[in-house]
Amino acid sequence: MKKIAFFFLALILFFSCSSNENSLPTDMYFPPSDGSTIWETKTISSLGWNQNAVQPLLDYLALKNSKSFIVLVDGKIVMENYFNGHSASTNWYWASAGKTLTSAVTGIAEQEGFLNLDTKVSNYIGVGWTSETLAKENLITNKSLLTMTSGLEDIANGDCVTPSCLTYKADASSRWAYHNVYVKLQDVIAAATNQSFTSYFNTKLRDKIGMDGTWFTSGNNSVYGSTTRSMARFGLLALNKGKWNGTTVLNENYFNQATSTSQNINLSYGYLWWLNGKASYHLPESQYQFSGSIIPTAPNDMFMALGKNDQKIYVIPSKNMVVIRMGNAADTVNLALSDFDTVLWQKINALYQ
Repeated sequence: MKKIAFFFLALILFFSCSSNENSLPTDMYFPPSDGSTIWETKTISSLGWNQNAVQPLLDYLALKNSKSFIVLVDGKIVMENYFNGHSASTNWYWASAGKTLTSAVTGIAEQEGFLNLDTKVSNYIGVGWTSETLAKENLITNKSLLTMTSGLEDIANGDCVTPSCLTYKADASSRWAYHNVYVKLQDVIAAATNQSFTSYFNTKLRDKIGMDGTWFTSGNNSVYGSTTRSMARFGLLALNKGKWNGTTVLNENYFNQATSTSQNINLSYGYLWWLNGKASYHLPESQYQFSGSIIPTAPNDMFMALGKNDQKIYVIPSKNMVVIRMGNAADTVNLALSDFDTVLWQKINALYQ
C-alpha cells in the first residue's frame, strides 16, 4: 500500500514539475497600466552581477550615439540610463522595431475573429492593390505579409506601397525579402475591424499595457514613436508571451508562432520578429544566406525587434530579461542589423558571466 501511495505521489510531482517547466516565474513584475511612473527596480548586486562591468557598457553606449538604455529582469528595472540630452519623458522613433507592434495587433485581430492569416489580402482591401495579375495577387495572404514572403519587388521601388510600385518579382511564399509592403496589414486590420488601425491599436494593445506614444507617417512608412519605458513595456509583454499581469492581451499560440521560424527560406525570421540562434539568416536587401546565428555573442533563445539606426528590443526568455536601446545609428546608417549588436552583447554578457 505504501509503495502504491509513493508511486502516485511521485507521479503527481512529475507532472507538476513538467507542467511548470517552461512557465514564467511567479514573481514576475508588471508596472501599473494607469500612466503611473512607478516601476520597481532590482540592483546589480541583488542579482549577483558584476558591478565593474557597468561603466564599460555605459561608456560604449554613449560612444555609439545611444539615447536610452533599459534592462529588465523579471519585469523590474535593473539599468535605466539616458544619454545626450534624452530623458525618460522624451519620445523617439521605433523605426522597423515597430513592425512587431503590427504583428501583435494582427494576432489580436485574428483571435477576435476579424481576420484569418491564410486568407488573401485582397479579400480585405480589394483587388488591384498591386500591379500583379489577379492570379499572382491572389497568392498573397496576410501570412505572406507577416513573413516577408509576398514575392513583390523589394529593391527597385523602395518603400513605395502604391499599386504601381508593388510589382511582381516571384510567387508569394517562394522568396523572402524585407519589404515595407508589410504595412498593408494595417489596412487589412482597419478594413476587417471597421475602424482606423490606430484606434484599434490603442484600445487593444497600447492602453492595455500602459504604453504612451503614437503612430506617424514618414514618407511611405508608418512609424511608431514613444518613450523608452513604453518600448520596455512592449518587450515585457513579449517576454510574457502576450500576457500582462494575468490578462491575455495576445494569445500564446499566436505569439509562439510569431517568435518561431515562419518559413523555410530565412530561418531567423518569424512574424516580423527576428530570431537569434538559428542555423542561418538573411539580411534586408540581400538574397545571400549567411550561416550561423545573427548575433553569436547573444543568447540563442533571444528574439528581437530591430529598427533602422539601431533601435532595439531584445527579449531573452532563458534569463527573464528584456533589453532596450534607442538612439542614432551606432556607426553608419543601417536598416536593422549592424556590428553594434555583436559588441553590445559582449558588454552585456560581462554583467552576468
